[in-house]
Amino acid sequence: MFFNKPIHDLTFDDVVEFCKRQIPEGKQLDYKYLLPKNTEKFAKVIASFANALGGTIIIGVNDDKNDKPRPPFTGIAYHEKMRNTIEDIIQAYIDPVVFVDVNICISRDGKRMFVVIDIPQSNLTPHLVGKLKRAYVRTGQSSRPEVIVHPTRLPWLLDHRKKSEHLRHILYDKAESHFDNYVKMKNADMSELSIASLSLLPLYPEEPLLPYPKLPEVIHQCAPNLKDSSLTLQPVQDGAALIDPRRDNHRMWEFNSYGLLMTKWSASQIVPFNVNKVQTIDFQAFAATTVQFFQTAVCFINKLSFGGPLYFRLKMNKMRGLQSHFKTKQATALEDYIRLDENYSVSQLEAQLPSILCHTLHTAAWSLGLQLTSEDLENLVQGLLKQAHEK
Repeated sequence: MFFNKPIHDLTFDDVVEFCKRQIPEGKQLDYKYLLPKNTEKFAKVIASFANALGGTIIIGVNDDKNDKPRPPFTGIAYHEKMRNTIEDIIQAYIDPVVFVDVNICISRDGKRMFVVIDIPQSNLTPHLVGKLKRAYVRTGQSSRPEVIVHPTRLPWLLDHRKKSEHLRHILYDKAESHFDNYVKMKNADMSELSIASLSLLPLYPEEPLLPYPKLPEVIHQCAPNLKDSSLTLQPVQDGAALIDPRRDNHRMWEFNSYGLLMTKWSASQIVPFNVNKVQTIDFQAFAATTVQFFQTAVCFINKLSFGGPLYFRLKMNKMRGLQSHFKTKQATALEDYIRLDENYSVSQLEAQLPSILCHTLHTAAWSLGLQLTSEDLENLVQGLLKQAHEK
């Protein structure tokens, strides 16, 4: 969420540069100069992140009265047993155990270090702390960064994964229905067209990550990646959609305050062929939309400051007999539909975007019958990313 590379690739200098950005402590970020002497209190911080949205703890950083990193950023004296100490604290105080990633970022002279602890959003909640077996959640408030979970909230934590997955399905289905209503309002006949959709949202959504009235500002910051001035903003419950009002174009993007981003569009077109009509798809155009989607998604998730696991889905229907083409290559699909489901982290999307795009596009091309080589896909992705960067 906070770094543009996997946690285990972080260096001492990376943490220094991050501190210079002056990001304050919040619901998913905590600074500590030293490992607290009250080890149970430190366990409470870890458990509170796991019980909420996940988060990151950076040891070796002082914070000021505004909860921002306070220079100088020199870390703390190197201690080779720090990782073991943290793992022992978790084992001693947290039940069930929280599995975290720890990176010891050592200075070039080997004398100083930062400790970065990444705590994932958990599906084993509630994680209880200490002899009293209390559950805590991270609030992000400077006065009360962690609070004891009220008994009325325990049912959510006790069945967190099931409830979160149910909410995820609701958010997804509502976005699908918005597209259906958009098509109906246009009186568009899409019965013969292949409809594609790309979506990304928190794997375990729990609560709005941003008040929905603030979404237009976030969309304005992220939507330039779409480069389409014809799209107009349409409010929907807990979110906003960008729709294409033109008669012959059927495309919608939805941004939701719970962290959902979806784009859905008519991916094919009907063209005359001899005395018949044939449904075709331009794979280059499909790939361009996929690149736009992932770039917009990274921007959107970062604006929401979300750091938990993400659920990605690609879907396309009515594919049988669909003729696809890419440069000199052509193919006819035998499949009825495509569906690809993957889990990603924000750091993966940022650090491994080209390979994620190649994987997604290879799945789509293969299902369409297109036998594209790794070189084809890498050149396609690199070219589209370059075009997006130049715009």
